[in-house]
Amino acid sequence: QVQLVESGGGLVQPGGSLRLSCTISPSILGINFMGWYRQPPGKQRDMVALISNLGSTNYEDSVEDRFTISRDNVKNTVDLQMNSLKPEDTAVYYCYAYQGGRVYWGQGTQVTVSS
Repeated sequence: QVQLVESGGGLVQPGGSLRLSCTISPSILGINFMGWYRQPPGKQRDMVALISNLGSTNYEDSVEDRFTISRDNVKNTVDLQMNSLKPEDTAVYYCYAYQGGRVYWGQGTQVTVSS
């Protein structure tokens, strides 16, 4: 059973940075795709960034020049570095993993961008 635990959310001013981290257990190996989705208040959950087991990445258009997704096969983590944050980035961010036809989600971490 794959388990995902996020960390790193919080309150940040516009233009600031945050780094989210997701620890995947028992192992990141064998995970086909992993990454991050977000759900703003009153809206649906949408993809932010994904990385495959081969290292290819995909970003939502509005974050492509500001966010960077990375993975660490030793630490079993997938991180999201978020720079130049905007108020519209405010959302609950969920870690995501896809393996063998099954989807797994973390519990979510709140990111609030406000002055």
